[in-house]
Amino acid sequence: MKKFFLFLFISLYAFSVSAQDWPSMFKLNDEDLLKPVYKEVTPVCSCEDLKKINLPNTVIESAVLSAGNNTCRVIAVVNHPPSKDRVTVTVALPVKNWNGRFYGMGGGGFMAGIPLLTTFPLSQGFAAAVTDAGHEGGSGSFALDTLEHRLRWQEIRDFAYLGIHDMTVTGKELVKAFYGKPAGYSYFVGGSTGGRQAMMEVQRYPDDYDGVMSYFPAINWSRFLISDLWPQAVMNDENNYVSKAKLEAVTRAVVTAADGDDGTTDRVIDDPVSCTWDPAEFVGTKVGEEVFSEADADVVRRIWEGPRTWDGKFIWYGLTRGTNLFDLTGTSGDPLIGAPFGISMEWVRYFLVLDPHWDIKSLTWAEFELLFNQSVDQYTDVIGTDDPDLSAFRDSEGKLIIIHGLADQLVPPQGTVEYFRKMEEVMGGAEATSEFARLFLIPGVDHGLMGAGPTPTGQIDALVRWVEQGKAPEYIRADKKDEAGNVIRTRNLKPYSTVIR
Repeated sequence: MKKFFLFLFISLYAFSVSAQDWPSMFKLNDEDLLKPVYKEVTPVCSCEDLKKINLPNTVIESAVLSAGNNTCRVIAVVNHPPSKDRVTVTVALPVKNWNGRFYGMGGGGFMAGIPLLTTFPLSQGFAAAVTDAGHEGGSGSFALDTLEHRLRWQEIRDFAYLGIHDMTVTGKELVKAFYGKPAGYSYFVGGSTGGRQAMMEVQRYPDDYDGVMSYFPAINWSRFLISDLWPQAVMNDENNYVSKAKLEAVTRAVVTAADGDDGTTDRVIDDPVSCTWDPAEFVGTKVGEEVFSEADADVVRRIWEGPRTWDGKFIWYGLTRGTNLFDLTGTSGDPLIGAPFGISMEWVRYFLVLDPHWDIKSLTWAEFELLFNQSVDQYTDVIGTDDPDLSAFRDSEGKLIIIHGLADQLVPPQGTVEYFRKMEEVMGGAEATSEFARLFLIPGVDHGLMGAGPTPTGQIDALVRWVEQGKAPEYIRADKKDEAGNVIRTRNLKPYSTVIR
């Protein structure tokens, strides 16, 4: 259980970020970019009056003025008849100094959003909103009606795409009612599940936002989430559970071997996808009281290679070399047994086999392939966000920035690169795509943008500048800090492009 919540909060893209770095994920560094869209805007009604607002299939449950931060916080519940679902939307409206903009926020794992995180955009004058997308908490159990033993398809749709759109429509209407003016600009920011929500918005609802920031997006949800159990299937089949010490040691070994390939020794593999170092070179090395074996090397090699069919054909991408292996290849106990990724376990239990008690011990290579195919066939249309045709978003003059760490231990960055390549093909080539969408790959950072590599900064500034001033980001700055918070290294990372590659 403890490990499940650890992964949940990693997926919320803030858990592994220290408090001093949180603002760079949510806020602007350049205050001049947030000059008010309107002059002297004040509320045209009281906070309590918002309870009287009439919106389709929506009930305003509360509208309360918070004296502590002088914010009107509104709770609205959206329903989709004839279903009895409840999509709860929280909208926070600054009473003073509204900057004229709307800020939608995403979630992580099975949690669609966290109201607490609206603190960051609020502090800079945004009206901000989050949603639970139809269910409370961070468990995937919402998808399964255990009494009737059936899927709750309306709740699944709410989580997949409707909830964020409901939040956006409701939030904008409340902004207009409270201030007497619509939001001049609208932005969405999210990572992991929030990154998937961001991509869902630009694909299904291209007019919702002017600017979208998608961090390490869970684009290929139906593929990568089940693939996160591949390491467990491999170890089950081989009956060889590799210890944390061995996994960490072989990761250090590949980093040491490939570190200098880019001309700099910094504990970072700049191009891990092209790295071909084989764990066989580590066989025989003593790790504490253990020895890294041929069987261990085979497990690691297959994890890096990624899921394959019974006859060796590609299914999905594996972890990049240099990435933390233990988060997915988890083991525990004495003797060792598998300790799988909790969110993927719940995906299988509640969305695929419909059995809350399904045990990872039964997962073989053969069963993995069957579950993978079921996941793709059953859920790609409802939760997939891999449509490369963003012409409607482009035509609405929207701007999209995607940021993905190359040492992401939960969502392989190769899937995001594949999606972006397809987008370039569909949208008229790399140059045409760069007019409205840019991808930045960050070496040496994980799912949360932390690690040996520098952490990106100023990306929200870049998005606002692109949307409101027409200045496209030519690079994203990334800083490496010491324990005292001092910047000790800086890199300017250019956008990915098939032309550059």
